[in-house]
Amino acid sequence: MDSPANRHVSSVRLFRIREFLVSRLWFVPILCVLGGVALSFGTIAVDRLFGGSAVPRVLSGDPDAALAILTTVAASMVTLTGFVLTVTMVVVQLAMGQFSPRVLRTILRDRPSQFAIGVFVATFAHAMLVMREVKSPSGGDDGYVPGLAIIVAFVLILVSIMVLVSYVNHIGQSLRVASIIQSVGDETRELLDELFPEEPDEVEAPAGSPEDAPDRVVPSPKSGVVFRVDAEELVRYARDADVVLVLVPHIGDFVPEGAPLFDVHGEAADLDETALIRAVALGQERTMHQDLAFGFRMLVDVAQRSLSSAMGDPTTAIQAIDRLHDCLRQLATRPFPSGFHTDEQGRVRLVVPTLSWDGYVNLALDEIRHYGEGAVQVTRRLKAMLDDLILIAPADRRPPLERQLRLVEAMSERGFDDREDMDAAIEPDPQGVGSTR
Repeated sequence: MDSPANRHVSSVRLFRIREFLVSRLWFVPILCVLGGVALSFGTIAVDRLFGGSAVPRVLSGDPDAALAILTTVAASMVTLTGFVLTVTMVVVQLAMGQFSPRVLRTILRDRPSQFAIGVFVATFAHAMLVMREVKSPSGGDDGYVPGLAIIVAFVLILVSIMVLVSYVNHIGQSLRVASIIQSVGDETRELLDELFPEEPDEVEAPAGSPEDAPDRVVPSPKSGVVFRVDAEELVRYARDADVVLVLVPHIGDFVPEGAPLFDVHGEAADLDETALIRAVALGQERTMHQDLAFGFRMLVDVAQRSLSSAMGDPTTAIQAIDRLHDCLRQLATRPFPSGFHTDEQGRVRLVVPTLSWDGYVNLALDEIRHYGEGAVQVTRRLKAMLDDLILIAPADRRPPLERQLRLVEAMSERGFDDREDMDAAIEPDPQGVGSTR
């Protein structure tokens, strides 16, 4: 019978495999190639079953015409595949240079690009396999043409043309600043709704939370960024060993090899450290699985880079601030998870550190304030955002917003010499410059 640790190993491996596959550009194309090969074998088998008469020769053409068509199809699909890969790399370079290297992950997971490559290579595979079935006439033999396979190749050509047109339109839309910011913003909002439900099961920290020095420390066996924690498994391990586990790093933190990963409170003689370590996924970079702050970080990076002296594009920063405003507005009125996880008896078994409301506010605004000094659009947009958040936030969440408002006002005074410019810079405007009459 499998132990819980063994079952968890399978769960973690499945998660890692899934994450590895969906974040790779080649996964969907390989599936499409396999589909093209299967389609080729299937149509060839049907043609053999009917002796090549499944489709009239008038539709499929003679052997020479069929070979010429299939050769042209195979060559053109290689060209189209190279075109799509080239355009994708251009988009990657553009995104890294103008927005943020952190948004690269979103682009590589773009399904339309993967599907376009997949359709082209699947058509290529089908054409190559069908070519070997075509037999040229010799002597009194009229030759052999797998008619159904040829017709399927025609259909794949038409599909490829439609996919190419759709892909060009998709790339044109994806290159817009608004599309990239919207993609990051939508993913952040989805994770926010998942991690911060309006009516969570648990909000307050339960009684009995650990406060003393740990009885044991579990070090990290390797370095990496914490991007996923299996809380349910960790609660079971802690319950079985009758201990309380405290995750030391936040989700999204980098953990050096040998640094504390867990603090253990209680007698830990029966605790399996290997199982604990396997319940925490470490990777090369942060992801959006459980790390809402990473979504904020990407939006802040876009705003920060657009405000740099090299870019000088405050309007793009305003679009990123719009998304940050939306996320903060949702967080302002929602209860925050305590980070305490209990077993069936209500006893605390796991503590996962979480970012506070103050932390999200500072993350969203501090760097933008610094880089936006002297940019009238930024100060006016930040003023409008903070006025709105202060209006709807509960009293206990207003202090960090009021602090940011004071800093924005001080920033406008430092950034402009003329009093009228100062007053104009602090006028709230949802568009930065444009809404206020």
